[in-house]
Amino acid sequence: MAPPPAEPAVRQLADLPVGGVATVEGIDEAGALSRRLLEIGFYPGAHVEVIAAQWPGDDPMAVRVGGSTFALRRREAQLVRLAAAPVAGVGP
Repeated sequence: MAPPPAEPAVRQLADLPVGGVATVEGIDEAGALSRRLLEIGFYPGAHVEVIAAQWPGDDPMAVRVGGSTFALRRREAQLVRLAAAPVAGVGP
């Protein structure tokens, strides 16, 4: 019997489920919005956790980065690229 297919790795913050924890790899766009995301803490190596998402459509979503919590629209969260490996020892 074949093993079940592997789950695709979450690659954007917008795809991380509530309770999910990951590491920021980078920002996928240049400009004022990406600069603002970097300024508030979404820099490479930062740990992020999705703590809530609004229904329907998970927009906006509440995200914790460092010691702060921010509400991000899905379009903003789609710009935050995540590392493929899960964060060990952080989160639930």
